[in-house]
Amino acid sequence: MDKIKVGKSQVETAPLGLGTNKVGGHNLFPNLSESDGLETVRAALESGIQLLDTAYMYGKGRSEELIGEVIADFPRDQVIVADKAAHDFSSGDIVLNNDPQFLKKSVDDALKRLNTDYIDIFYIHFPDENTPKSEAVGALQELREAGKIRAIGVSNFTLEQVKEANQDGYVDIVENYYSLIHRDEEEKLFPYLKDAHISFVPYFPLEKGLLTGKYTKDMTFAENDSRSKDEKFTGKLFQSTMEAVDILRPIAQRHHVDVLQIVLTWYLANPSLTAVIPGARNAGQIPGIVQSAKVELSKEEYDLIDRSFSTL
Repeated sequence: MDKIKVGKSQVETAPLGLGTNKVGGHNLFPNLSESDGLETVRAALESGIQLLDTAYMYGKGRSEELIGEVIADFPRDQVIVADKAAHDFSSGDIVLNNDPQFLKKSVDDALKRLNTDYIDIFYIHFPDENTPKSEAVGALQELREAGKIRAIGVSNFTLEQVKEANQDGYVDIVENYYSLIHRDEEEKLFPYLKDAHISFVPYFPLEKGLLTGKYTKDMTFAENDSRSKDEKFTGKLFQSTMEAVDILRPIAQRHHVDVLQIVLTWYLANPSLTAVIPGARNAGQIPGIVQSAKVELSKEEYDLIDRSFSTL
């Protein structure tokens, strides 16, 4: 995979990464196996994936610890670790905190859990209500100057919050919710990021499996299934999404891959996106993810996919 540069930083990475909320994220997902998580990260790195996207909130640091175990066996300069923090548990409740001292401590603590000297990309995971965003990013800039982080990111920030955070031009990358069926960022955020030379990484690219091809429009879900109360899996939106997914099936067949690979390939070909970070629960899912980097969509196929989902 050709490498891409992250914003204005010196960080370069292959654009296909791995989201690791299922690696040690016991507070987010039931019945996770830590051995599966370790094997998943190892399989990803051995398959050419470089970018590992984690956060303190994934298991309250456990994801970072597991990743630290694995990357110890690889040349450090061949792994790109992206980490995030903002959740403060010190009061007993979950409080979003962007205070400069909290962020500095969060980075120092993350370095210990990851067992590394530096973090390649560090994001403010969520904005808080009180801290001026430029002050929060200013703290990260001090950490960059100290060599503890290499690139500065913000996540879940609105356009106005990104502008405030980037007041001094320090922001390199934004990670926000974006997918083929959730494209709100295209109209306003993407033009600003392009002008400011800020990279963008989407999370939830596969929409809880909706865009993998495993669902069909005639499927229903039992009352005790959480999907039965999720509007994406019920009613008109579900039907429209499945109709769009059906348009992908012949494209996938032509390329001898599955719908999953076609969706990831579309993201990789999207000029507004820097990287894509699908998640995986076990190592057996890694080859399918990696296969997407080997598919080349024609312009006609790319545009057809774009049109098919643009009106949802």
